[in-house]
Amino acid sequence: MKSLFAITLAIVATMPAPASAQPDKGALMRVHLITCTGTLPRNPKNRLEYLRYATTGEPRLTAKELIERIPEVQQFARVSVESDQFLSCDTPDNLKALGMMVDGRLKDPDIAGVVIAHGTNTIEETAYFLNLTMKHEKPVVVVGAQRPFSTLSSDAPANLLNAIRVAADPVSRGKGTLVVANDQINAARDVTKSNTYRLETFQSRELGILGYADPDRIVFYRAPLRKHTTQSQFELGKITAFPKVNILYSHAGDDGDLARAAVAAGAKGLVIAGTGAGHTQNARKALKALSDETGVVVVRSNRTGSGRVIRDDNWQEPGFVAADNLSPQKARILLQLSLTTTAKPDDIQRMFDEY
Repeated sequence: MKSLFAITLAIVATMPAPASAQPDKGALMRVHLITCTGTLPRNPKNRLEYLRYATTGEPRLTAKELIERIPEVQQFARVSVESDQFLSCDTPDNLKALGMMVDGRLKDPDIAGVVIAHGTNTIEETAYFLNLTMKHEKPVVVVGAQRPFSTLSSDAPANLLNAIRVAADPVSRGKGTLVVANDQINAARDVTKSNTYRLETFQSRELGILGYADPDRIVFYRAPLRKHTTQSQFELGKITAFPKVNILYSHAGDDGDLARAAVAAGAKGLVIAGTGAGHTQNARKALKALSDETGVVVVRSNRTGSGRVIRDDNWQEPGFVAADNLSPQKARILLQLSLTTTAKPDDIQRMFDEY
């Protein structure tokens, strides 16, 4: 006769696991974490050091240390980390190096997605570059923080945790590169940093966010319609050099001298952060002459922060390209990639219309 203890064990073994039980780690998606320079891994000893944390001398947290300090990630994903290096994305060549690294990791069938911890100042440019060059449906999630990891009420731990959750969730597939911060999911093409220090800095302005990283689940309400990732024509591995592209800020009284200087310094493309709906002010004639004489491609964007720039309007000259609603910094990314394939304004205009 079986003992009461043995009978009890047998009954318990047949009972379903409680809802709160930890999932089998083998069943969890694997997410790969890459860390770049930025605020998120900063680790000042003074918990109130929000302003000068880059000068206090404490070493940044490595990717491994970041994950160790957020053990809760183990509930959502198996996280692997890149070797403890802090990549800089401040040049086109560095962006390409990051892109090639991400591409290689996404080709691993065991990796469901990649998370990149990145500085917030240029997070939107890196995210858009990856949005145009990664030929994968697997999510690439770029995340940053406004406050260093070790400071009081830092947004870094929650942002990183949510980025990993988004990357691990199959619902994120096929939506291009994403930027996650402040519980919100933004499309790489639309998002911009809108405030210097506030936690809600990342906004998609008139187009709105894609969804939320809520406590119960990752939820999307829309998806990007412009071409990205698997639909992109840009082949990162085939690019050997990036043409020089400058951004010039338009203003009343602009005489075009900076545009002439940029072309003299080797610029093959100019993005003008135009006034209003993309007006290039008094530099208009100089820009047209430069375009005709040197072949430099001029893209009209705007300095307002939102809204479209339309090709057939009051401020258009033959050969100018209109940036649609891309910010000047994102127009520069797209123009630089476009110039690796063609210098024809009409062909480049088509890319700005599609991407």
